[in-house]
Amino acid sequence: MNAVEVLRFALRGLVSNKLRSALTTLGITIGVAAVILLIAVGNGASVAVQQSIAGLGTNVLTVSPQRAFGGGAAAAAVTRQLTVGDAKALVDPQGAPDIRSASPVVTASVTASYGDASHDIAQFTGTYPEYLPTTNNSVASGSAFTQDDQTQARKVLLLGPTAATALFGTVDPVGKAVLVNSIQFTVVGVLNPKGSSGLQDADDTAYAPLSAVQNSLAGYGGLNQIVVQAASADALPAAQAELTAILNARHRIADGGAPDYRVLSQEQLLTTRTQTTQTFTVLLAAVAAISLLVGGIGVTNIMLVTVTERIREIGIRKAVGAPKAAVLGQFLAEATLLSLFGGALGVATGVIGSRFTISGIQPVLVPSSVLLAFGVSALIGLFFGSYPASRAASLRPIEALRHE
Repeated sequence: MNAVEVLRFALRGLVSNKLRSALTTLGITIGVAAVILLIAVGNGASVAVQQSIAGLGTNVLTVSPQRAFGGGAAAAAVTRQLTVGDAKALVDPQGAPDIRSASPVVTASVTASYGDASHDIAQFTGTYPEYLPTTNNSVASGSAFTQDDQTQARKVLLLGPTAATALFGTVDPVGKAVLVNSIQFTVVGVLNPKGSSGLQDADDTAYAPLSAVQNSLAGYGGLNQIVVQAASADALPAAQAELTAILNARHRIADGGAPDYRVLSQEQLLTTRTQTTQTFTVLLAAVAAISLLVGGIGVTNIMLVTVTERIREIGIRKAVGAPKAAVLGQFLAEATLLSLFGGALGVATGVIGSRFTISGIQPVLVPSSVLLAFGVSALIGLFFGSYPASRAASLRPIEALRHE
């Protein structure tokens, strides 16, 4: 019996139990599609993070308060807050020649309204005008607020595209007054879109002069961040050293002492977040692989049932001279065809699914994951089908013919 005949018998066996074969194939399909799609989602999240961080510029340092843990309740407390004075001290041509600008940042949780429309702005930021070019924010319509607006604490507002659309729809927002936590601000401009970063919409933002936000919304407490722009990407290490020296002196931190602030460069931030997304991707792939393994166990189960139902057929074939290898090949071919067909459907499902945005993430298809998932589906057919096939081939003809 040649390979073509073995395949013909295998296909006839599968077609004779269409529903059973379809349900077994479905398990493999789900497993393969899950592997491809979840790896694509993880890779898409990584790409979104990289684009988001790269959008802030390659010569940016972010200074945040460092929280220290202590006390009987082990509660976190900021040992010292960052202040506007800290930000001003960093812009020193003599002490910090490699620092171009330093923008203090405070954030507030706000609800903005215009007419009957109301919208919770995800990120409402009070800062200096220099913050916008530092973080690669550009104005699409209207204009940015100015240093004079900051000095006079004018209640003017720049809206991100998402926030502008939510409040104004197709109406031009420039020059319109909006209520921000019941306080009136005037929209002076709308920013160009920057896109979403995973679950966070980078366009659902608003920016206003720091002085206006502190006066009206956030109060005069500590800063959430200081965003520092180095003179160039090459000057970033020198700028960080100058920044550290100035803040250590202002915060009276002795040599070797633990600072009460932390500094992150874009490279450090990118490395940290990339490692996080890679771990997330591996976890997703592991979960998907488990579903593929369950599909393989289903193949074994169904093939064992098939062998039990066809014992008399096996006995007749062996009695008329079918060799052990032919019986083994037939049932192994059936299991492998089930897995290959399920794998092909899973690949198609995964590729099609990767075309859609999932939870705010645009999946990025990884060709190697497609090949790997399909290859594993074939191996699953061979591995999980080997035991039922071996059991069928080992049946003695006389015992098989006696089976009821």
